Amino acid sequence: MKTILAEERFNFISDENKKFIIAFNNEISKLGYGFGGNIGSGYCWGKYMIIYSRIGIKSKKVVARIYIREDSIVLRLFFNNIDNHRDHIEHSPKYIKDVFTGEYGKCNHCHNDKGGKCRFRKTYSIDNKFIEKCNGITFEFSEPDLKKLPDYMNLLNEFYPKRRSTI
Repeated sequence: MKTILAEERFNFISDENKKFIIAFNNEISKLGYGFGGNIGSGYCWGKYMIIYSRIGIKSKKVVARIYIREDSIVLRLFFNNIDNHRDHIEHSPKYIKDVFTGEYGKCNHCHNDKGGKCRFRKTYSIDNKFIEKCNGITFEFSEPDLKKLPDYMNLLNEFYPKRRSTI
């Protein structure tokens, strides 16, 4: 990752953001996830995007993305079955919990609502409050930094515990 980020096309990324990307990459690789050595187009999310999925698996379920924008980065984590992890979220630092409970990503019951159900809607309860989020823009952590990295990794470990080898 360090070699890739040294390429001229990434000169606009701050040193602090590069340090975070490298550290995040090192930590998530310990859990068995990787980006395949490719930093691709960010499409509408930013200039570039790093996509993390399980290494060595044909079905590439995405667990994390880093959106690289002109002036910042955003860490987006992908979660399901939020209610199963309620206790962990309720006892997380405010900057983690706010992503699950804040207004950003609130479901507005858009045109995807078919027969009362939307396949993009995440529904769960935190602190006895019913929450609906739009899966298209959920669980984004703006301006992630190295101090918060252990909490991001704890959250990933909560939702994606490392599998034991069956050998």
